[in-house]
Amino acid sequence: MNKKDNFSEIKSQSWIEITNKEFDAIRKLVYDKLGINLTEEKRALVSGRLQKLLRKEKFNTFSDYYDYVLKDKSGHALSTLANTISTNHTFFYREKDHFDYFQKIVLPEIENQCKLEKSNDIRIWSAGCSSGEEPYMLVILMMEYFGKNYGKYNSGVLATDISEDALNKAIQGVYSDERINELPQYFKKKYFNKLPDGNWEISNTVRSEVIFRRFNLMNKQFPFKKQFHSIFCRNVMIYFDLPTRQELVDKFYKFVRPDGYLFIGHSETLQSLDSSFSYVSPAMYKKI
Repeated sequence: MNKKDNFSEIKSQSWIEITNKEFDAIRKLVYDKLGINLTEEKRALVSGRLQKLLRKEKFNTFSDYYDYVLKDKSGHALSTLANTISTNHTFFYREKDHFDYFQKIVLPEIENQCKLEKSNDIRIWSAGCSSGEEPYMLVILMMEYFGKNYGKYNSGVLATDISEDALNKAIQGVYSDERINELPQYFKKKYFNKLPDGNWEISNTVRSEVIFRRFNLMNKQFPFKKQFHSIFCRNVMIYFDLPTRQELVDKFYKFVRPDGYLFIGHSETLQSLDSSFSYVSPAMYKKI
């Protein structure tokens, strides 16, 4: 046996096969707890992404791992599972037209609403915030729009995600050149600090305006007492089937205030749903 054949044998021995029963059990768990619809076509993806996790935690079978997730009451195991099977790649100014519309149209509307209602309360929710680029971007745009008056508002952004790993990265607020490449130089200089290793750290003035919380969008009840001016839930519903998307959008509608907005990903649509949101432009909807 040559060296290449020997390596192939070692690799195959470390690979843990997933049975039909195990895949069905994990698929049902993920759907029930996370709302993510894993079709049969996702079997290879699920098996491949979980291999490293199973070996690291020394599970011999997917059944052992399934039992572990099921018995874990802390939610950590479920969070790790969600983080492993989903894609968290994002960057600042992703789907830039959303942010342009938010700054040029939504924020002036919010400002006028606050004046009419004699309120200084601005509520924005980044649902599925991943590693934090979206909520930090929203704060930057609010600071730019309101300028010196920003401090007069009770504003900031609520940022939630089910993944602890993603939230920890978001709280750290450290990003590579690639992640902030789309930002104007002015924003980089004003709202980031260049680190010795070449990465960029979000400034404390922006960081302090984001509240990060672990939250599962599949929760039957949302705990919010007030409605939001805007909800951003982009590139999250691509993992959900039609009934799950319908249920989530209904809950979003309940928690968006009149004349408020829902932003979703450009690969997503509400067209196939029974939704009361009014279409504004691609992936942007308003509660009229």
